[in-house]
Amino acid sequence: MQKSLFIVVGVLAIILAAVFFLLLRPQPAVPAAEAERNPRLVIGSADAPVTVVDFANYLCGFCREHILEVFPLLQRYYIDTGKVRYIFRDFPFTDQENVIRAGEAAACAAEHNLFVEYHKVLFRGHVQWAGLTGAALDSHFTDLAGQIGIAPATFRPCLEAGRKRAGVLADQRLAFDLGLTSTPTFFVNGVKYTGKQDFQSWREILARALAAGNQYPGPGPGRP
Repeated sequence: MQKSLFIVVGVLAIILAAVFFLLLRPQPAVPAAEAERNPRLVIGSADAPVTVVDFANYLCGFCREHILEVFPLLQRYYIDTGKVRYIFRDFPFTDQENVIRAGEAAACAAEHNLFVEYHKVLFRGHVQWAGLTGAALDSHFTDLAGQIGIAPATFRPCLEAGRKRAGVLADQRLAFDLGLTSTPTFFVNGVKYTGKQDFQSWREILARALAAGNQYPGPGPGRP
């Protein structure tokens, strides 16, 4: 009888240990291909053999260098020639309300087909708006829109309505789900690269991706 009791207790202990293991074990990361799913801000041909996903933060110095120094070359030699489809993702860190607002402003500029231009302006002048909040921040972002030809009367209502916020926060959640911790982080046909890459490095990365492009399965259902 006592032996049977020990056996039952032992079995229960094993079952409880298995349950706790299943509950507490690290959860598998979101597949990298999810980075491409349902993009909000994208340029380049939908039929391009390579997709680059760029997770950036508007107060990140390396992101600034990438957009102002390297990205124009990527656009000229790869995006505009149909080789690369380029997706922009917002990755504001925790408590970076001004970076979230910057992402909203850029999405408003996208309604005027001027996202890339506004994206660059935000990075170029990040020191001027990094310390602003509230109405002062919105006024500054509206002024920046005017500098690239967007009338304040059409830009400000978009920003004030806050209808682009959900998209920025969705990008942020995706970054966390993918386990990202720093910017810039890129996915090139699902392969992750962290940190700024010079143009020569990009040429090598994209050459490999183009060579293997016909085997890349893509993100599956949900890609526009």
